[in-house]
Amino acid sequence: MPLSPPLSGASAAPRYRDLLRTPEFTPLFLAGSAQVAAQTIAGLGLATLVFRATGSPLLSALAMFGPSLAQLLGATTLLSAADRLPPRTALAVVAVVFAAGTALQAVPGMPLGAAFGLLAVLGVVGSLGGGVRLGLLGEIVPRERYLLGRAVMNMAVGLCQIAGFAAGGVLLTVLSPRGTLLAGAALYLLAALLHRFGLTARPPRAAGRPSPAETWRTNARLLADRPRRLLYLALWVPNGLVVGCEALFVAYAPDRAGLLFACAAVGMLAGDTVVGRFVPERLRARLAAPLQLLLAAPYLLFALGTGLPPMAAAAAVAVSAVGYGASLLYQERLLARVPEESSGHALGLHGSGMLACQGLAAALAGGLAQLTSPATAMALLAVASLAVTAALTAGLSSAAPRSPRTARRRTA
Repeated sequence: MPLSPPLSGASAAPRYRDLLRTPEFTPLFLAGSAQVAAQTIAGLGLATLVFRATGSPLLSALAMFGPSLAQLLGATTLLSAADRLPPRTALAVVAVVFAAGTALQAVPGMPLGAAFGLLAVLGVVGSLGGGVRLGLLGEIVPRERYLLGRAVMNMAVGLCQIAGFAAGGVLLTVLSPRGTLLAGAALYLLAALLHRFGLTARPPRAAGRPSPAETWRTNARLLADRPRRLLYLALWVPNGLVVGCEALFVAYAPDRAGLLFACAAVGMLAGDTVVGRFVPERLRARLAAPLQLLLAAPYLLFALGTGLPPMAAAAAVAVSAVGYGASLLYQERLLARVPEESSGHALGLHGSGMLACQGLAAALAGGLAQLTSPATAMALLAVASLAVTAALTAGLSSAAPRSPRTARRRTA
């Protein structure tokens, strides 16, 4: 994949404007933003509903991040469809399914088991939607501008999470957790409409019939290459463990969870802005590992437990989230190592594996918090993330981006 030239100085602003003028990028951007806001608002509403009903840190963490666990099932069965379905139809249908599932979770008297069952279904469907969306982005935006396009999408995630958690906090006060869930369902419907009427009909990127067997074969090819395998691990594990820390915000500080989530979104927005716009090409390969170390290190402060002042906790969360910018750098390397016709599958595998690790980490975090305390569990997960990053750093040097000519010749 051709690497973007340094995004600094006067050339950066026109490139952002050009990106937003690219046909179909804006509706894809707006639809994705609406889905992030929906997920944020609905997740906060369901986690609060579950915590009020059970008082369990584990169940509240799973309520917010549990769908990520089901991504693993989708990644091993449905992902071959990411390049073999018409993108516009697939994205619109996925958004409608999320709207219906979220609305059902708001039904009074919904059994806890049924609510978690719906979360599992949505997680499986979400694994397909992520691959379709990222593959379509690679079609809409030229490959040499993929990093910039992905950075802008990530920046939207940060902004929508900030707005979503703020709005979710207000909705929880003004309405109720169930009313907050219905607001999330409405935003999912808006995303479906933006996909259906904002995107043009495109044929699938790859021929053939999707199947679990084809999904397994492509996954095996993608993971057989050692540098690619290390890139996937770097994208999945360190970040997932830190998301496990975030999954405990509701249990750690029920009255300030929305603020902590918003601080994390602010930090992620700052990190993606810096990496996407200001980091020159010559520094990208060297900056990824330090950013992932930054992602985990601030959570060591939570070892102080109740001795950590609230503002210090919020600052630590914000500084930590700057490290999420490392994912952009690793995604750029990954895209350079896969053929275009498999880009949706490869990026979908990244997304599904990342979310599955987040769900596993949320479950681990909840279990540790049950045995110790939410603050202690956060510190332990931070230590684990630092250890994994350190272990992967040496091997990742062999996964440096290849030249554009080599990247085009390489097959999965």
